Amino acid sequence: MSMTSMVVLGLSIATVLLLLGAFLATLRQDRKDRTAAPPVEVAPVETPLPAPVSAAGHAGSDYTDPRTIQVGDRIHVHGSPARVLGAMFMSWQGQQWTEYLLRDRTRRFQWLSVEVRQGLAQGDPPHLEVLLWTEVPTQGMVPAKSMLIMEGVEFFPIERGTAAFRCEGDTGNPERGLLDFADYRASDGRLLSFERIQGRAWTASYARPLPPGSIDIVSRAS
Repeated sequence: MSMTSMVVLGLSIATVLLLLGAFLATLRQDRKDRTAAPPVEVAPVETPLPAPVSAAGHAGSDYTDPRTIQVGDRIHVHGSPARVLGAMFMSWQGQQWTEYLLRDRTRRFQWLSVEVRQGLAQGDPPHLEVLLWTEVPTQGMVPAKSMLIMEGVEFFPIERGTAAFRCEGDTGNPERGLLDFADYRASDGRLLSFERIQGRAWTASYARPLPPGSIDIVSRAS
């Protein structure tokens, strides 16, 4: 065999070996691609929506109806004990509601208002609105007929008037009289109310809506 033939044969063998190696490498990569787990798509993290600031409670048989509270009762509000010292029965333009004066175990005083309100839209059933009021210092403020700012929050007027009241138990107020009030709401749903027994100074309180089941009557007045 001539030298030229040997060189050609060597080059042919080398070419075949290179092609075979490339084929085997491609085959291994193809198997690896088929057996690899598919990429997992990670969903973006969404910021949770804030809880509703207020929720209307509907009277039912599976929890205590706060309209049955009486002066002298011992109750739980969200599990915290309190005693009902007195009540104010209010009436204004056909609306009626009750405000109970509570004293908790820290001897702090709060008012609990209970009112049946009509639905917001025509055809909506009446609902029971229960609000827990905590007094805030007014620093001489008086209720304005337009927007006012309390502790950096803008409140807008929603209702004002003069209600007649009758008291029962220990409220610190006359047995009967007239009460001026002015109610406000912030854009986030928070409530603010100014009240004044006629002849006295204005007081202000923030309201916290209570959902159904927040109140339990522990013991009745003797």
